[in-house]
Amino acid sequence: MSSDIDGEFGSQYGDARLPSLLALRCFEAAARLEHFSRAAQELHLTHGAVSRAVRVLEEDLGVALFERRSQRVFLTEAGRKLARAVTDGLGLMRQATRELRASARQARPLVLSCEPTLLMRWLIPRWSEFQARQAGAELHLLAGGGPFAFEAGIDLAIRRDDFPWPAAYHAESLFAERVGPVCRPDRVGEWFAERDAGVQLLATAPQLHTRTRPGAWRDWAAATEQALPAGPEQTFEHFYFSLQAAVAGLGVAIGPWHLVRDDLDSGLLVAPLGFVADGSRYCLLAPKPAEPGSLQAELLQWLRAVGA
Repeated sequence: MSSDIDGEFGSQYGDARLPSLLALRCFEAAARLEHFSRAAQELHLTHGAVSRAVRVLEEDLGVALFERRSQRVFLTEAGRKLARAVTDGLGLMRQATRELRASARQARPLVLSCEPTLLMRWLIPRWSEFQARQAGAELHLLAGGGPFAFEAGIDLAIRRDDFPWPAAYHAESLFAERVGPVCRPDRVGEWFAERDAGVQLLATAPQLHTRTRPGAWRDWAAATEQALPAGPEQTFEHFYFSLQAAVAGLGVAIGPWHLVRDDLDSGLLVAPLGFVADGSRYCLLAPKPAEPGSLQAELLQWLRAVGA
């Protein structure tokens, strides 16, 4: 049994039914670009998929939304009316999505990615100092090197500028990389000698290399304008291992000052030739500049202070 009231309610409900969101997105892109193929490229769809979505939308609404002329499409009066509404609606949805995502990022701890050896030998031994300064602030440390994406859950990253990063990344310089040969104190007399030009590395000194920075010795020789003696060599898989091998007395490694400063202070290693800048630097990378007073700004200030 039905009544006129039931029929009127059903009719009103049918008129208020919204088209599919995919169809509206295809229409909005095509209306803005006035081109189905460009809309398809933007949405990562085929030209046919966008064309079909718009056609289904026109059939659903019972009006023509575009005039099709050769390779271009132009909005009809009905199309312009719908385009304004859809643009406003999608804009509100995008704004709400951005705000929700930003709120979610603020609710979770910030993630700081740092190159593994720098993290292990320099940052972690000093991290309690930063935690004491920022009581209550949560910042999660993550080991990682080379290229990365902020979209993958990383908020900040410490990287050496030995690879190109996207131009959109904001980079703050932390400190220059300074390198020099390091070895155990009891091996200095065996592997180094005084000459007229000063202390020199002997050809008998085993040179410790690493696959993760294979040009370290060559870069040091270029920076100091010294000829690299052809001595025995040993190669390790990671930079950290070559430094540990130097501590163990297996040879001489190229040690970045920040990575060996604690071993120098404790007397485990010495640097007979000192350190020289190799032309590279470490940076703190972020999606955008730090806001004054933010955790990111405090971290940047602290990193520069302890890296000096």
